[in-house]
Amino acid sequence: MKRTIIRIDEHKCNGCGICAEACHEGAIGIVDGKAKLLRDDYCDGLGDCLPACPEGAITFVKREAAAYDAEAVAMNKKNSSEAGSPGTGTPPASGSGAPIRLSNWPVQIRLAPSRAPYFDGAELLVAADCTAYAYSGFHTHFLQNRVALIGCPKLDGTDYSWKLAEILRSSDIRSMTVLRMEVPCCGGLEVAVNKALQDSGKSVPLRVITISIDGKILAEDDVPAV
Repeated sequence: MKRTIIRIDEHKCNGCGICAEACHEGAIGIVDGKAKLLRDDYCDGLGDCLPACPEGAITFVKREAAAYDAEAVAMNKKNSSEAGSPGTGTPPASGSGAPIRLSNWPVQIRLAPSRAPYFDGAELLVAADCTAYAYSGFHTHFLQNRVALIGCPKLDGTDYSWKLAEILRSSDIRSMTVLRMEVPCCGGLEVAVNKALQDSGKSVPLRVITISIDGKILAEDDVPAV
């Protein structure tokens, strides 16, 4: 049958996953870093995902598609609820039984959207990739009640400051915490955050926390607002 259904432009999609959270039918998932319509019969064609997309990557089209199947949607919701749905909402508990504190997706600075509802009023954590492995209490100590962005300035070879400045301009960020390793290359993350604050014109409380390679907190420094 020919009916109205969503279309996702993968060239515009940044993989933020906000559309998947907005879809009450479970029709959208993140596959290889991009939002995908998983099954035509899960899409009711109402388009709750359209206004949620910060990149304008979702539109309506009229094409041949399987009819909306409410029974299949209900069964999928039941199965997802029992198994947990990582990446599209509140993550499930970890295998050890300890709660996972991550509240947003994606977390890579390069993949994160410049605008998202979870940034408004957020305590923003900008963490070096290695800190989660070096510091055993990463989730409990640093992630709780924070929105997280991660990156490695040495390996990524990119300037994060423009993305962070866009986030600061478009959202009411309450505070920022930089979590870095003691190694010199991690200084690039701190530089990027300071530049983003300057470029955005925002005055936001900033704390820089340094972790040693053997997993200890070496320093916690409050940086005066510019």
